Amino acid sequence: MTDLTALTIAEARDALAKKDFTAVELTDAYLGAMEKARALNAYVLETPEKARAMAAASDARRAAGTVGALEGIPLGVKDLYCTEGVRTTACSKILDDFVPPYESTVTSNLWADGAVMLGKLNNDEFAMGSSNETSCFGPVVNPWRRKAADGSIDPTPLVPGGSSGGSSAAVAAHIALGATGTDTGGSIRQPAAFTGTVGIKPTYGRCSRWGIVAFASSLDQAGPFARTVRDAAILLKSFASVDPKDTTSVDLPVPDYEAAVGTSIKGKVIGIPKEYRVDGMPAEIETLWSQGIDWLRAAGAEIREISLPHTKYALPAYYIVAPAEASSNLARYDGIRYGLRVTGDDITDTYELTRAAGFGSEVRRRIMIGTYVLSAGYYDAYYVRAQKVRTLIKRDFDLAFQAGVDAVLTPATPSSAFGIGEKSGGDPVEMYLNDIFTVTVNMAGLPGMVVPGGLDAKGLPLGLQLIGRPFEEETLFQVGEVIEQAAGRFTPAKWW
Repeated sequence: MTDLTALTIAEARDALAKKDFTAVELTDAYLGAMEKARALNAYVLETPEKARAMAAASDARRAAGTVGALEGIPLGVKDLYCTEGVRTTACSKILDDFVPPYESTVTSNLWADGAVMLGKLNNDEFAMGSSNETSCFGPVVNPWRRKAADGSIDPTPLVPGGSSGGSSAAVAAHIALGATGTDTGGSIRQPAAFTGTVGIKPTYGRCSRWGIVAFASSLDQAGPFARTVRDAAILLKSFASVDPKDTTSVDLPVPDYEAAVGTSIKGKVIGIPKEYRVDGMPAEIETLWSQGIDWLRAAGAEIREISLPHTKYALPAYYIVAPAEASSNLARYDGIRYGLRVTGDDITDTYELTRAAGFGSEVRRRIMIGTYVLSAGYYDAYYVRAQKVRTLIKRDFDLAFQAGVDAVLTPATPSSAFGIGEKSGGDPVEMYLNDIFTVTVNMAGLPGMVVPGGLDAKGLPLGLQLIGRPFEEETLFQVGEVIEQAAGRFTPAKWW
């Protein structure tokens, strides 16, 4: 029998429509694959009973002639999304065994379209990390392994990227047909690059943030992981909606993103920002970028060098704005109303003991940075200046788009996946540098997508990033499909 977990969403959708198999059979295939892949630590909670019940309900709807856009498609959900009646922890001890009495808007959309929930996926604690090593459930292991110099497989476990490492690993390892992620500074795109998957961060406001545990409210955005550009387009159609419960949700029609996949990019203007050629960038990244340019030029696109002069200030400005918002958002975790409580002698003591026991070291670091930059005497010196830089970063992109650029092509990451523990034990700034190519997109509120572009000398995936005009994700799917067709698809060899 065909390996059902090898199908794409588009293929599974069509096969379900032809009744080649049922939603229950497809779901059972994934539940079996999940059991065999527990060494990856991608799931922090498997929900097999719920999955089978949702799949059975999907089959019943299909039999009755009612078919949703994702009918019977099994998905994994990042543990940052609140799921009604299913434990949601943000992978932090401070939320303990919190079970939400409500559903996030994005997951509500998915279930309304017929999707099936396989379980909750691992992530960096409160989405703070670039390697999925800060989770209270332990690190996720990348399903890819690098090759040694002699051609043998190096058994060193690699990170899958972060913060949505469980999502990227699950999609790459074929233990979810697609997955939800969130992106604050690159937390969808960087893991997608590290695992050979497709990840898109939509325009800020395109998807509701309601019911998603907040990290930095002006930067966070929901988005999907998928194995192909077409699958990502199918998922984003369900993710996106206007939501009165989220005041930043934008009331614009949601296009049929899948219709854009495979259409010509002839005449499209692709900007190549000279500031993304950073010192010390590996030759393989530069070569991949040049290859991507050649692919787009061959498809009829016009290539134009552009300047985004404030790019060099994006990373330091981001690591002021994001921690500042985090320190405000995480003030709600006090051990009083829900989650972990460590009782002290008085209310202040209870707060301190609870937060000391509940927050991990990276979360505490960012809370302290954020509280510092918002404090009297430093607010103007740091936070206000960072917001001014943010405005300048957005203006750089605005000027490029006004000059006729349709999309921007850049590298996705400064390297391929690194080993677990190789960067997390030393200077935190070294870890933060993983976001160097991605944070500008969040600071400007733009859509960005990563598509696999090739493998490095060690056999690990490398990605290319596309940045688009606000609310023009269709262009990213158009251009991304060209890269995907030229580069091919990449699947790790199963070792688990």
